[in-house]
Amino acid sequence: MTDAARTTTEPLVVPAARPRTVALRPFGLDGARTGPISAVTGLLLIAAWFLVSHYRLVTPLFLPAPGEVVAQFLAILEDGYAGATLGEHVSASLLRILAAALIAASLGIPLGLAMGLNRWAKGILDTPIEFYWPLPPLAYLPLMIIWLGIGEVSKIALLTLAMFAPICLSAQAGVRSLPIERVNAALSLGATRWQLFRAIVLPSALPEILTGLRIAIGVGWSTLVAAELIAATRGIGFMIMSASHFLATDVVFVGIGIIAAWAFAFSYGMRLLESWLVPWKGKT
Repeated sequence: MTDAARTTTEPLVVPAARPRTVALRPFGLDGARTGPISAVTGLLLIAAWFLVSHYRLVTPLFLPAPGEVVAQFLAILEDGYAGATLGEHVSASLLRILAAALIAASLGIPLGLAMGLNRWAKGILDTPIEFYWPLPPLAYLPLMIIWLGIGEVSKIALLTLAMFAPICLSAQAGVRSLPIERVNAALSLGATRWQLFRAIVLPSALPEILTGLRIAIGVGWSTLVAAELIAATRGIGFMIMSASHFLATDVVFVGIGIIAAWAFAFSYGMRLLESWLVPWKGKT
């Protein structure tokens, strides 16, 4: 056999291609930090506020300068406002918010879980909750005064109603988002109803419950001014409304800043609690 024939019959050996590493592109936030961006945004907003007030683009009656607001905060911190110290105003508002949040959570979480697990509970409770949930608190504020008077009970009841619905509906959504495969797997392994609820239902619904608590606390702070319209003599909302009657815009800004700071602190605390209780959220 000639060399030419041998070369035509032998198979051609093609060298294997080297594997190529492909970097995956991130999707969404993908754990990226947004803190520096938020900090820069806050600084830009403060700088814009300073420039607008410095060049008198807006009348100081409507937009006081940042220095004036800081000076008024220090004055209130030292001398108080409307016959009460700043600590008394803040503690009165915190007491109302925390009491209402405790009542709303103790009622909303069990009822929301029941609505997610039982059709009778959902059928009975869904209609009244969906009826009043879209209403602004000022709409039923007169009813609170007529039914409960002008004491602390009516204020806490108004805040509780505002905070109850998001907690209850979030707990219900957490149960309804539970994959049925987990339930069937637990039942096939012989789990009792209580074990199923404790080990499967509640942990699966917990992220939604914590999200509902965060939303409810935000709603509670936004309702605080309306709640403290009811014959209040203490509280940040009372301080804001009282200052608005005298066109003391700097005091209004001080009150808004205090509410924003406390609301941020509550939200941050809930995020820390969420990262501790449900570390798996967003990772599955």
